[in-house]
Amino acid sequence: MKISVIIPTFNRIDLLKRAIDSILNQSIKPYDIIVVDDGSTDGTSDMIQQKYKSIKLIQQKNSGVSAARNNGIKNAQGDWIALLDSDDEWEKNKLEEQVNKLTDNPKYEFCHTNEIWIRNGIRVNQKKRHKKYGGFIFDKCLDICRISPSSVLFNKNIFNHVGWFNDKLPVCEDYDLWLRITADYEILFIDKPLIVKYGGHNDQLSHSVEAIESFRIKALESLLENSDLSKNNRVHAVEMIIKKLNIYLNGLVKRKKHDEAKKIAEKIKFWNKDMFEY
Repeated sequence: MKISVIIPTFNRIDLLKRAIDSILNQSIKPYDIIVVDDGSTDGTSDMIQQKYKSIKLIQQKNSGVSAARNNGIKNAQGDWIALLDSDDEWEKNKLEEQVNKLTDNPKYEFCHTNEIWIRNGIRVNQKKRHKKYGGFIFDKCLDICRISPSSVLFNKNIFNHVGWFNDKLPVCEDYDLWLRITADYEILFIDKPLIVKYGGHNDQLSHSVEAIESFRIKALESLLENSDLSKNNRVHAVEMIIKKLNIYLNGLVKRKKHDEAKKIAEKIKFWNKDMFEY
């Protein structure tokens, strides 16, 4: 199993070192490591070239995390892809645990793990709604993003089937891709915290819950319009988009955004009709 690790980054020179070192300290080593510098202005590329000469550096103009991940994956030499966000880190045995599990269960092409959460330097517990699953989990992935990019290891061939990260989405790009994958693939889950996710630093993307939901709705619309879902999966997806649209509509009405509310109401009618006809 040849594993390529992809790290997209933008102006996180100090956090990036921690992420890279957690890869270099793995109990089994990846085939290659690719850092995609998404137009950083903090000296990231110079640091990589000086301190981490074995790492492949790709420099691109600022285009967002999806474009950076896609660029890295397309340049990867491995047949399996692991992602690591530049503000996260791996436990020392992360790759080894996943490789062993996938070797023992060769039917799987996608594996993710549990995680530790650190917020402002303090470990916090995950809420029940963030529970993670394995198996055929499409319906469980419709409400929120249940798979952390930094936890995944998957066969590169999956992209030939489901497509790439959607670089038109500024957030929820992972939610969007995981839906396309879980619609067709059974997922292997390792219920061990093999990654550490850090939150609370200033450069994290900040969006209101409502804004995030609007992008989840866009992802669901794209999925329903462009993917060949099974009947059961389509029913689950339509039910979820109607639920999310109704919640979004209520927020617009409360803030008296009547013009936008009318558009959302029309979408609800459309999907209710789709549900009835399907």
